[in-house]
Amino acid sequence: MAVFKGFEHGMGIGGWLTNYKRFNVLPVEKRFDLTVGDFEHFESYITEDDIAYIASLGMDHVRLGFDQVVLEESPGVYRECIFRKLDEFVSWCGKYSLNVVLNLHKAIGNYCDIPEKVQLMTDSGLQERFIDLWLEVEERFSDKPYIAFELLNEVRDIDAELWNSVADKVICALRNRNKNRTLIIGGTHWNSPHTLKDLRFYDDENIVYTFHFYAPFEFTHQQGVLQEHPLYYNRKMPYPGDIERYRDYQKTLFNAEEPYSGFDRMDINYLAGELESVRAFEAQHPTAKLWCGEFGTIRHAKLEWRENYMHDLISLFKKYNLSYCVWNYLSTPNDGNRFSLVDDDSRKILSQRLADIIAGKLD
Repeated sequence: MAVFKGFEHGMGIGGWLTNYKRFNVLPVEKRFDLTVGDFEHFESYITEDDIAYIASLGMDHVRLGFDQVVLEESPGVYRECIFRKLDEFVSWCGKYSLNVVLNLHKAIGNYCDIPEKVQLMTDSGLQERFIDLWLEVEERFSDKPYIAFELLNEVRDIDAELWNSVADKVICALRNRNKNRTLIIGGTHWNSPHTLKDLRFYDDENIVYTFHFYAPFEFTHQQGVLQEHPLYYNRKMPYPGDIERYRDYQKTLFNAEEPYSGFDRMDINYLAGELESVRAFEAQHPTAKLWCGEFGTIRHAKLEWRENYMHDLISLFKKYNLSYCVWNYLSTPNDGNRFSLVDDDSRKILSQRLADIIAGKLD
């Protein structure tokens, strides 16, 4: 497998230009409005000090999520104030020798947390806007080869060929502008590792294939308020943990007869099994560059459990020579599923052990 050089251990930034508020609690007609409070948030939430601190933790790249409605005022009209913030952010990253992934976290017609009547994958008008937005980003950052473009975050559970078709259109458009830009694409079902196999493979050394990893969901999202199952079960889930607790979760919610059969404990062996589809993709495409663009644990899980999980998963990433980017640096207070790794006020990492683990310094 080819190594994604310069992007081997990174930090995701959410809560700034994406996930800055929860759209699902707003009236439908107001969901995509930006208010004066939103713009004040965009101006102040992340500063140069944050980027310097991320670099000091030993990260080599930052993945920045942004929403289409934040950059795009209307079709073909872009917010200069937001592009100035992006310029500033990119310059900070350059100053501290951090590579950058610009990730379109939520595109119009593909929001992972609210239903939309018009879908990106089937609407030609939305697809044109999607492509035009990326061409605008390329135009603005054409002289910055250390920026990778992640085309779309967490495509829904749809026919993979619909996404392959849309992705191919934007890849072709960007390749007409820049043959060497690093482009990142992930599979359907919210970037599941199990849908990597359905992605169209390109004979292009500058295309990277990504997946997200949140297994077991009952641990990583335990007692979360944004998904019905952990909210309903409402139970603390240790890691490593008694497999009977995990089986009970599956039986209670899904009436699963033999959940997690073959496992005596929820531990690194289960995580390795969940990565088998990634390993299969690698075996089928030995020249592919693979990158886990998101993984993490909900903030209110016990810190020791979070550290244990991160340690085991990153151990496997290193064993399999997989690049990774942890989710996430800082979460806004209104983010119902907070995955942040730093304290809200001091913006310092929650423990030295956690800092060492995410930097790949494993004991």
